[in-house]
Amino acid sequence: MRAFAERRFQGQRSILPFVFMCSLIFNTAATFAQDGTTEVHAEVGLMVSMRDGVKLATDVYRPSKDGQPLSGRFPIILTRTPYDRAGSQSLGQYYAARGYVFVAQDTRGRYGSEGTWHWMTDDGPDGADTAEWIAAQPWSNGRIGMIGTSYVGGTQHALAIEGSPHLRTVIPVDAVCNMGYASMRNGGAFEMRFWNWIMMHAAKGSRAARNDEAKSILEQLSVGRKEYLNLLPLRPGMTPLKLAPEYEDWLIQAMRHGANDGYWDQNNIIDFPERYQDIPVYFVGGWYDSWASNTTASFQKLNGRLKSPVYLIMGPWIHGAQGSSEHGQVSFGADAAISDPLAWRLEWYDRWLKDADNSVGKAAPFRTPVRIFVMGTGDGRRNEKGLLNHGGYWRDEQEWPLARTQYVKWYLKPGGVLSPGAPSVASPQLAAPQSALSATQFVFDPRNPVPTIGGNISSGTDIMLQGAWDQKGGPHVWNWQQPIPLSARNDVVVFQSEPLTEDLEVTGELSVQLQISSTAPDTDFTAKLIDEYPASEDYPAGFSLNIGDGIQRTRFRKSLKDEQFLEPGEIASVTIRLYPTSNVFRKGHRIRLDISSSNFPRFDVNPNTGEPLNENRRIQTAINTIHHSASHSSFITLPVIHSKSGN
Repeated sequence: MRAFAERRFQGQRSILPFVFMCSLIFNTAATFAQDGTTEVHAEVGLMVSMRDGVKLATDVYRPSKDGQPLSGRFPIILTRTPYDRAGSQSLGQYYAARGYVFVAQDTRGRYGSEGTWHWMTDDGPDGADTAEWIAAQPWSNGRIGMIGTSYVGGTQHALAIEGSPHLRTVIPVDAVCNMGYASMRNGGAFEMRFWNWIMMHAAKGSRAARNDEAKSILEQLSVGRKEYLNLLPLRPGMTPLKLAPEYEDWLIQAMRHGANDGYWDQNNIIDFPERYQDIPVYFVGGWYDSWASNTTASFQKLNGRLKSPVYLIMGPWIHGAQGSSEHGQVSFGADAAISDPLAWRLEWYDRWLKDADNSVGKAAPFRTPVRIFVMGTGDGRRNEKGLLNHGGYWRDEQEWPLARTQYVKWYLKPGGVLSPGAPSVASPQLAAPQSALSATQFVFDPRNPVPTIGGNISSGTDIMLQGAWDQKGGPHVWNWQQPIPLSARNDVVVFQSEPLTEDLEVTGELSVQLQISSTAPDTDFTAKLIDEYPASEDYPAGFSLNIGDGIQRTRFRKSLKDEQFLEPGEIASVTIRLYPTSNVFRKGHRIRLDISSSNFPRFDVNPNTGEPLNENRRIQTAINTIHHSASHSSFITLPVIHSKSGN
């Protein structure tokens, strides 16, 4: 390890002074497949100035030999992260050893970087300034690709939207985008994993956490955050989060801002696809990922609009877990995992940054623009790890949604029946007794919300379970500790099919349309699609496997931009968009749909009062009604795919 060094390089376009400070240089062994070089040279702690003078901490990893960086110009792989650039060291070593310069940077206000953190809004301009600086360096050939997952995937979208002549490709994995549609605000509700994200990350990497006393207090807040879930809404200055004001301010505003308007414009690809730079894009997502619906929606918006290739791969994965085949209580089979996630990306980078003639566009997983994992073809047994073998297989497709999709409505019917074919029971007057069987009522008490058990979760450490789970409580569910099925709750209304007489593949985007009414001016309706396993030797009580879920806040039922409250007794239409999926419901299984008004802490709980979001002082119980008559029918639309051989 060598001594600290300080160097100065010329800035880009002479308008930005870029100063390298505290550069720690070291060598480490790695494999360099191209010419046998086995060393990587790193400059750590460079401070790179942005257009407003704020300096961002940056590390540079370069191919080297005999302790010295190789001369010449190389393509670049860039990551911009709020999670500490030091965690990218292994990535830097891997890609630098394969003929790239790897650049890792702390985003504004995080870890070693100056400035004040804001959620994503600085990442377009800061990314563009960083790209300009990279292009001006003597080791750069000016061709930049980006890498990263989640927020770090969002910084890729931010730069692609901002635009840079040096950006040549991105691989946004489970990436932040379209926040007013889903994954952050969802049907007008707030995804509480971001409450959790703030509670955890304000205590580490923030400006406040650089003060030992403040850091200790914020760490106590993080450790005890479950207790704060019972004290919502969050109010300015009323919790220790006030020590990290930019984090408190963002969270309070995000929880108050339900409308999908200009507040959520950053990384909004759905409404503004024309802003996106025309470069090859490789979307990576998972059926159980928190950004799944936005991954497929963004692909649909950019595919065809961009002249450059746009690819999509969707696995059975939870957030950021492409290298695993087991998620929650379920195994999807060894083939579900990407065996070497770094090499898998390398193939893409080599194609677009080095003009390599390789497998992209020719062989799996890049043979066709779309590759999906079809879940559900396992034997349903309990494996040696005690996991349900749900199984599945990979299949290449040309588009998303699939052109051969048949959209079939499965209707909610009296007696908890779910089946194709519209109901025939006439709609009674609202005052008619419940025995008319054309509507189902339940009591929604915000003080006792339905617990979250699995689903499209990220940043849910300690308060939520990610992925595929039997919909039954136990010690693993902090707010539903007893082994009691959610279906036993009076506020969960279950509709299910008869046992299927043949396999049924459901692949595509999912939506539930309900005809509802409520005694409250504003309430929520939730929907959860379940693959109901029959009783077996391994699972005597069966297994209720969650496939996808969603929510709709009724004040946003007509438009995500404008609020409109319910009138007492008014029958209204509500569309709940579930996250997309690909699943085979096997012969003998049932298709089940659970309807309720809460799913906590996946989503914030509606107090039913109609007060401004995250500013309520009151809570009231609501009587909510699901109508399922001939004149007011409710249904789920299933995207059915007829059999096709696997790839």
